[in-house]
Amino acid sequence: MTRASEYALLSLIIIAKASKPLDAETLSNELDISRSFLAKILQSMARQNILNSFKGVNGGFALAKKAHEITILNIICAAEGKSPSVFDCAGSQKNCPSDKASTCKIWSFLNRLQGKIDYFLDELTLADILEE
Repeated sequence: MTRASEYALLSLIIIAKASKPLDAETLSNELDISRSFLAKILQSMARQNILNSFKGVNGGFALAKKAHEITILNIICAAEGKSPSVFDCAGSQKNCPSDKASTCKIWSFLNRLQGKIDYFLDELTLADILEE
């Protein structure tokens, strides 16, 4: 996970606990992080229907779904712009960048590991994190 994923999760925890939409400025001040970087992450999550974005004086961001409907995999994908990966290899042997997939001794293991991580992140929700 990169800082984008970390900031996305931290922001969503604060937003989920808030009684009203929160703007990027408020969130960046509370988390002590760059407002412009956080704003990009929040907009990305809004485009992926994780957050609703409200304009105006009382605008800001609020959850678009209930916390138990938002998976950690959804959050990471929205923040990163791609699925998280354990390794740099392709998801299928036919897409191997080095054209050596048929002789690679670790691809199968790493692919199984990636599947388990994806499954775990897709089962874990924002609500699970809020409960801890």
